[in-house]
Amino acid sequence: MSDPRPWADGRAQGRMIRVNAPQPPLFGSVPDAAQRLAGVGYLASTAVATTVFLADRLGKPLLVEGPAGVGKTELAKAVAQATGSGLVRLQCYEGIDEARALYEWNHAKQLLRITAGQGRGATESWDEARDDVFSEEFLLPRPLLTAIRRADPTVLLIDEMDKADVEVEGLLLEVLSDFQVTVPEMGTISATRRPFVVLTSNSTRELSEALKRRCLFLHLDFPDADLERRIVLSRVPELAENLVDALVRTVRVLRGLELRKSPSVAETIDWGRTLLALGLDTLDDDAVRATLGAVLKHQSDTVKAAAELRLN
Repeated sequence: MSDPRPWADGRAQGRMIRVNAPQPPLFGSVPDAAQRLAGVGYLASTAVATTVFLADRLGKPLLVEGPAGVGKTELAKAVAQATGSGLVRLQCYEGIDEARALYEWNHAKQLLRITAGQGRGATESWDEARDDVFSEEFLLPRPLLTAIRRADPTVLLIDEMDKADVEVEGLLLEVLSDFQVTVPEMGTISATRRPFVVLTSNSTRELSEALKRRCLFLHLDFPDADLERRIVLSRVPELAENLVDALVRTVRVLRGLELRKSPSVAETIDWGRTLLALGLDTLDDDAVRATLGAVLKHQSDTVKAAAELRLN
């Protein structure tokens, strides 16, 4: 009789084994990747579409670096949406550890189980209790283990990897090399279907060579004027083209300043939506002065931009 659990019990050999089967690719070609990403609102350059296609075809994680707000996280979301895949997200932050990234045990439930076993007056041995409490019922999977165990198409987004401690990178090496997770009390759980993995980094610190070696690399920068114009028009199609042109030109001027935070593409889109909501059809000095808070988020940046744009 076949085992109904998602892996075969190989505990006698100290392992829980899954068989990796061939899986169909998410994208048929580079043009297919570009077209399907565009279909969900992500306008990818040829370089981006090529790298996404290769990451899928080669089964390699994709490391995307670049300044904040250039569309790194949105790329992972767009891949999931374009391919009908589930999205599993691990948001990195300072202090994140194995219990938040891989898995942890439900200690309260384990204690209740042990206490209940003792209270029945039965002669249950520790080995029997241990085998029970360190089982699937008491395991709390976190994003990495969740993505590994999914049989359906999955995009695993490991967001802002550079914010995590260096030690966390060591946790990822087994996942990114062999697409498996080892739970010492249960064995090794290997993926039946490899997730499409996207790691993002704002380059606030250098990632390890061991991590980079396991990934394909893509650097995203702010788009050129023509691409940003098309992005804004795709997201806010009600805006007049001449207003979009003025908006993009102004944002590019702002990015040329030494600001605490340069405007992201998302903020360019927000600015366009702001103008639309106010019923403005020109980006004159009054309009810029009234709506600059939609694109700049620090007072010092606002003052510097006002001086550069001569709004005073």
